[in-house]
Amino acid sequence: MSESLHLVCPHCAAVNRVPAAKLPDAPNCGQCKQALFNGEPIELDSNAFERHLTRSDLPLVVDFWAPWCGPCRMMAPNFHQAAIDLEPHFRFIKINTEEEQALAARFNIRSIPTLAVFLQGREIARQSGALDLAALKRWLQPHIRKA
Repeated sequence: MSESLHLVCPHCAAVNRVPAAKLPDAPNCGQCKQALFNGEPIELDSNAFERHLTRSDLPLVVDFWAPWCGPCRMMAPNFHQAAIDLEPHFRFIKINTEEEQALAARFNIRSIPTLAVFLQGREIARQSGALDLAALKRWLQPHIRKA
């Protein structure tokens, strides 16, 4: 019997159970029928983030950023490309710290951009400062979910 993973739909927030072996096959949400992965980081508010944090079995790569932050804007294309290259091994999430100040405070975000990897509700890695694409991929490599 193959392992199944819980994935939160980025469109409707429904929790889907997907066999791990089917992740590369571009699965769709059972509720809204849209793609569970689209090569795009998803922007979440605190409620949606909480659902992903507590209900997803994939590692979440979170970019805590702000629109006025030059290094954040500089890193955004690298984060987007990492989502294209590394989904479905990870779920890429963006949290705007200007709009979600309580969430930034909860995770003690002191500088931006700050990247964090969460797995099953726990933070397992953190990196402050902008990364180029190669450095971002190297940083994420140890956290790739083995199927």
